[in-house]
Amino acid sequence: MPAMRPRLLLASLLAAALPWIAQADEPGFTNRATDLKERGSAESATVASLPENTPVKVLARGGAWTHVEAGGKSGWVRVFHLRFPGAVQTESSGSGLGSLGSALGFGGPQSREARLATTGIRGLSTEDVKNANPDPEQLQRMQSFRADRPSAERFAREAKLAETRVEAPGESGK
Repeated sequence: MPAMRPRLLLASLLAAALPWIAQADEPGFTNRATDLKERGSAESATVASLPENTPVKVLARGGAWTHVEAGGKSGWVRVFHLRFPGAVQTESSGSGLGSLGSALGFGGPQSREARLATTGIRGLSTEDVKNANPDPEQLQRMQSFRADRPSAERFAREAKLAETRVEAPGESGK
């Protein structure tokens, strides 16, 4: 079976399938140096370059891109180039022994409050597949990235990659 660039395939799937991860006006930070784009597209013009840990304010979300404001400029950043602060607070009362004291019945109950942001990928429904609008030109472009077995083996040899067997869960006990 011909190999395709997994990154290109994954990027195409993510652009169509990523759910929303942050609320509008939510503060966040870049988790790496990244480009602030005019539109939510890799081919779009770059408005500015944002260094790692740049504070951003979320304005809107769309697929694999998040519309943000940073340093007085607005534009789009890849969703995976952002992180959102999560707060976890622990309150204790009583003996001061923390969770050990609570577990043994001394002191007040521990309360933990967390706010988390997650990103997930959903599958395609039958309706999604029915309503798909194939783009033969993009399919042909994607297929142009495939490598035949001899090319892949040559690449692995030149990069000094070694084959490694990874056991599936449950195989080690056999």
